Amino acid sequence: QLQLVESGGGLVQPGGSLRLSCEVSGFTLDYFGIGWFRQAPGKEREGVSCISSSDRSTYYADSVKGRFTISRDNFKNTVYLQINSLKPEDTAVYYCAATAFRKCELLRSTYDVWGQGTQVTVSS
Repeated sequence: QLQLVESGGGLVQPGGSLRLSCEVSGFTLDYFGIGWFRQAPGKEREGVSCISSSDRSTYYADSVKGRFTISRDNFKNTVYLQINSLKPEDTAVYYCAATAFRKCELLRSTYDVWGQGTQVTVSS
C-alpha cells in the first residue's frame, strides 16, 4: 500500500525555520517524484516545490525561492523540505504527494498519492 506521512510542522515565529519530512512506504523513491503543496484556509492548494525521480532536478514556486530547499534521501525513503525565513503568509497545511512522472511539475493533477498533511503556523 502506497503511503506518505508528513511530519515536522508546528508553531514558529516569523523569521524562524522548520524542516518538514515526508516518509514514504509501499514504494521506492527511486521511481517517483515528490512534491510539496500547501493549503491555507480559504485558499486553493498550491505547489511549492518538487524533486524529480529521474535526475533529482528541483523546482520551486516563485513565492518560496531562496527560502525553501527540497531534498531526498532514497536510503531512508524520505523527502525533506527545509523552510527558512518563515513569514506569516507561509501558514498552511503542508502536504507531500507522489508522482509517476519522471520530471516533476507543480501541477496538482499529476500527483497520484497524497499524505495527510502537517500544519505550519507562523505567528509571533
